[in-house]
Amino acid sequence: MIHVEPAALEFNGVRLEPLSLEHVDGLRLAAADGELWNLRVTSVPEPHRTQAYVHTALETPNRVAFAVVDSSSGAVLGTTSYHDILPEVDRVEIGYTWYARSVQRSHVNTSCKLLLLSHAFDTLGCAVVGFRTDNFNYASQKAIERLGAKKDGVIRHHGARRDGTVRDTVMYSIVRGEWHEIKSHLHYQLTRHAST
Repeated sequence: MIHVEPAALEFNGVRLEPLSLEHVDGLRLAAADGELWNLRVTSVPEPHRTQAYVHTALETPNRVAFAVVDSSSGAVLGTTSYHDILPEVDRVEIGYTWYARSVQRSHVNTSCKLLLLSHAFDTLGCAVVGFRTDNFNYASQKAIERLGAKKDGVIRHHGARRDGTVRDTVMYSIVRGEWHEIKSHLHYQLTRHAST
């Protein structure tokens, strides 16, 4: 049975630190880089709601939240979480992920996912890692599919958006038997990205 606790993870110029109130100002700046709170298909907080966002992340059961930090500068680039942790079936999901616009489509997301997936499968002993996203968040769906996750299906009328509409949720997963090949592919993607 898995046991998930906050941990610091670092790789490829990216550090994942257990989220704390010390990251509020950095998250506020990261969200302002692109005014990400205006995207209706994400959970990025408006500047004045950033502290409440962090409180919620820290108080939500079955969630372990991280700040995504640039290793060299210490700048907060965004946030991500393990959530919907089910120890009895060795399952976690990775989500609540968002980054400053200036680091989107860079090595940051692949590096973070490699850190989180490696920790989940190689350290925690997970049997499966899931992902979920809004049915209209096409960029997120493409990013999850680029990782090598398989689409499990769509849960209709599943969750409320901030604008009061109800979303369908697209579900993905990676099972332990797929991890070795996906890990190799993610390292390949990062090597290829670094050479361009």
